[in-house]
This record gives sequence, C-alpha cells and structure tokens, in this order.
Amino acid sequence: MRCVSTRSVKLFNYWRSSSSYRVRLALHFKALPFEYIAVHLAKGEQHQSAHLERNPLHTVPLLEVEEGGHTIHIPQSVAIVEYLEERYPEKPLFPKDLSARAAMRALVEQINSGIQPFHNLSTLKYVKDTLHSDEKQFAGNFLHAGLDQLEALARRTAGTFMVGDQFTWADACLLPQLYGARRFSVSETNYPLLARIEARALALDFVQLAIPERQIDAQPTS
Repeated sequence: MRCVSTRSVKLFNYWRSSSSYRVRLALHFKALPFEYIAVHLAKGEQHQSAHLERNPLHTVPLLEVEEGGHTIHIPQSVAIVEYLEERYPEKPLFPKDLSARAAMRALVEQINSGIQPFHNLSTLKYVKDTLHSDEKQFAGNFLHAGLDQLEALARRTAGTFMVGDQFTWADACLLPQLYGARRFSVSETNYPLLARIEARALALDFVQLAIPERQIDAQPTS
C-alpha cells in the first residue's frame, strides 16, 4: 500500500475501482482534503490482515475519519457518501427537493446494485475460474442491459446532469460506470443521453482530480 499527505480523512481505495472513483468524486466535489491510501486489488492487498482489521469486507473504498475522539471506518461507497453528505452539508450532492432526491437515489441504485456488481473483480474471477465461462461476455451482457435501463430512467429526470442541472450523487456514480463499461468494449455511443452528461461532467475541474489515470497508484493500460 502507498499513501501521500497527512490528513484527518483517509480514503483507502484503488485507482480503477469504480466504487472508489465515486467517493473520490464526492470528496473533491465537496473540496474536502483527504489522504489517499492505495490498496492494490489485483495484488490482493484487500485480503491482507492490516486491511481486514479496518474492513472485514475485503473491499475498497474505505473511509477513515475521526469522530468524537475516536477513529471510525466506513466501508461501502453509498454509506460513505451519505456520511459525507450529512457531515459536510455545506455543498450538497443531494437535491433538496424530496422527489428529485428520490429520483437520484433510484438512479444510484440502478448503478450500484443493478450494473456494477456484475463486473466486480471478485465476480469475474468466480465466473472465469470456477464456472469456466467467458467473464467478459458475462459482464457485457449485464452492462448492456443495465445501461439501457439507466438511459431510459434518466430521460425522466435529466437536465444538464442526471437530475436537473446540478451535479449530484447520481452523476458521481455514472462517470465510474461508463469508465468501467469501456473496459468491456461497451460503447457510450449507444447511450446518447448518458454520454452527453458524462462529457459535461468531465469538463469540471473537480472531476478531473478524481479520474483514475490521475491517481498515485494508476498503472498503464493497453
């Protein structure tokens, strides 16, 4: 594991993890300084005892913060971002309007549970090594279906971004999902609305700080 800086907020994450990317986007959106601690998933560092003491789920991202004189660890990207939203409400990622907030959560859930788990490293390893099946075909099937549904759902709420004209938690989930989809040769041209929102978001300075290739543990890809 490698780390930089010394901050009161620490993020254990991996440059290419889509869930980690979501949390980086939230932290940079809120302009919260944090210490970046790299956990190399491909080398199995998430299974090492030091990491498991902090997170028995064997996963990233993991947020470490000081609360009330105690160090607490928060796993799971949705739980982390909900904590950040409640702890640092000054620049909200969630819409104020209740119906818009519910719509945002539906979009988030479609990505978080309806698409992303099907191309997790652990899922693909099981498909390849235990089921002896084509893991890329497996992932591609669910990516296409899930993004089709996401595009249709987003048409109900989208403005400049996924929900109206403000960047929200839904957009912070969309960007990593499209980034991950490209690894499986899924083209964003099939999803014109999502592609338009992505292009607008990628022009934002705080988004550029969070993209995978700019992280300290980023590796060259073919």
